[in-house]
Amino acid sequence: MCNCNFYACAIDLENTMKRILYFLFTIFILVFWSSCRKDFDFSPSTGDLIFSKDTIYLDTVFTNIGSSTYNLKVYNRSDEDISIPTVRLGQGQASNYRLNVDGLPGKEFQNVELLANDSLFIFVETTADIQTIAQNSLEFLYTDAIEFDSGNNLQKIELVTLIKDAVFIYPDRDNTTGIIETLTFDVDGDGTADETTLQGRFLEDSELTFTNEKPYVIYGYAAVDEGDVLTIDAGARVHFHANSGLLVTNNASLKINGALSADQELLENEVIFQGDRLEPLFEDVPGQWGTIWLFNGSQDIDINYATIKNGTVGLLAEGNQNDNKLNITNTQIYNSSNFGILARASSVTAENVVINNSGQSSFAGTYGGRYNFTHCTIANYWNSSFRQFPSLLLNNFITDENNTDQGNDLAEANFNNCIIFGNDNPEIILDEISNGSFAFNFKFTNCLIRFQDSNNNFPGENYNFNNETLYDMCLFNDDPDFKLPFENRLMIGDDSDANAAGNDAFLITTDILGETRTLPPDLGAYQHMPFED
Repeated sequence: MCNCNFYACAIDLENTMKRILYFLFTIFILVFWSSCRKDFDFSPSTGDLIFSKDTIYLDTVFTNIGSSTYNLKVYNRSDEDISIPTVRLGQGQASNYRLNVDGLPGKEFQNVELLANDSLFIFVETTADIQTIAQNSLEFLYTDAIEFDSGNNLQKIELVTLIKDAVFIYPDRDNTTGIIETLTFDVDGDGTADETTLQGRFLEDSELTFTNEKPYVIYGYAAVDEGDVLTIDAGARVHFHANSGLLVTNNASLKINGALSADQELLENEVIFQGDRLEPLFEDVPGQWGTIWLFNGSQDIDINYATIKNGTVGLLAEGNQNDNKLNITNTQIYNSSNFGILARASSVTAENVVINNSGQSSFAGTYGGRYNFTHCTIANYWNSSFRQFPSLLLNNFITDENNTDQGNDLAEANFNNCIIFGNDNPEIILDEISNGSFAFNFKFTNCLIRFQDSNNNFPGENYNFNNETLYDMCLFNDDPDFKLPFENRLMIGDDSDANAAGNDAFLITTDILGETRTLPPDLGAYQHMPFED
């Protein structure tokens, strides 16, 4: 309430209004001046931008699968703030590349500002359909360019990526409806179908031969139905998306018919199973896909000259311990985030097999079974601080949901002329059910084993290394002289203690590389050779 007369109040009101108008006018001027100042401060680019690279090579990708994200750094080395009139893809909106410029997605950008002596990031991705850009081609080098400005000031950064065609196997056959199928089959082999949460589908008759003409990319689990045989030809490449794999169900079979390769880097004749990310960054990353799962009841599984890498479990074999379920020869299994081979009450015969870098055990024969390994290298050079299991684990029981041990006979587990080694100690564990009512039969003959027990943590007859019925002519803690074990190169050199330490009775005449073994034979999957620099 104004306590002065009417005219004094009117004067006060007028002064207040003037102050408000002056304040608003000042704000307007500042904003207007600021916006104009910005226009005047940023000069047009003169084509003198500096780049972190002159070409961006986006590594090989499969058709219609997105690439990784790659980056380009753009520098303004001048002392002036500049504005780049246009940053665009050379093919414009039709390009199969995508850009993100300083946080904004798109394919063309106007008046991109860059402060003096500052830089900005541009991120690049691509997804391309090879049938759209190059019909009937198995692979195509797809190119474009990022263009900065135009005319005399035009600067370009080339974009290059190799697009490969493939055979895609989706849960939905046509990949159109978006329906995800749930596989239903007899998981435990009791004759009753069990519904699982696995996503995938059964292979059709026309899909039961994988050739080497195109790579195969599997989304979800591809299942071999009862009575069917999946045959995979030499030189085939099978890629799995995340959480995907291969299932061989009851009364179904798998034949992997790889062959010896002349080039041990290209492995042109091996059958290779790995993830679907082809960038070098993913070359040795474990756990990119699920497993090759050999269900209880699957039969006559033959694997020859295969490389299985970067899965969760390389091979999971269940049941059929009284049959000749799995025969695996001349095969490498690397970088499994859990197990290289996990067998449960199953039957495995392995010759010239190399397993390394497993998050748990490289080979685990669990809940009994029958296992025969000859001239195999079972190693584990996973970070020993993060694994709790040895290279080789054998037991004859499982623990049920009531925490009760259920036993099953370990009918046999024979390891002949093998190397069992790693970067931890010990590298074998023999875990027998405590009640002793189930068989636990094993024998190591002419093997090199890493096992030191200076604190007597492993008492009992199973670890009596002087018992020749269990350990015959074995070497303990000697040097296998692996070439580069952390890089999965487990060849042995001239100085290996495994040289000429084998037993002729278990001789396999050629090693995993096709080299003729000398007599007495070397231990493990490789005949020793001098290391090349």
